[in-house]
Amino acid sequence: MYKMRFLSIVGAAVIIIAGLSSCAMTVPVSATSNPLGSKVGTSTGMGILMGIRLSPDTGIHQAAKNGGITKISTVDFKMTDILGIYQTYTCTVTGE
Repeated sequence: MYKMRFLSIVGAAVIIIAGLSSCAMTVPVSATSNPLGSKVGTSTGMGILMGIRLSPDTGIHQAAKNGGITKISTVDFKMTDILGIYQTYTCTVTGE
């Protein structure tokens, strides 16, 4: 009886910890020969179920527009995923 209760508690703890876990990855997408500028622009969005994007404007063009950038130096893309159910996307552009 005690062993079953212990295993139930451990199983519930594992499920809770797995539910709170997430993965975040930042990837450099592009770099140009333009000098590194002082302006930074970002565009963010979210999605569900690893494919349904709820915010379509998360690209390089929107990030540059948000930062007032006309000459792009670098582009980074960050994705955070929580169990394949909920994702956030951030595109960061630097330049002048």
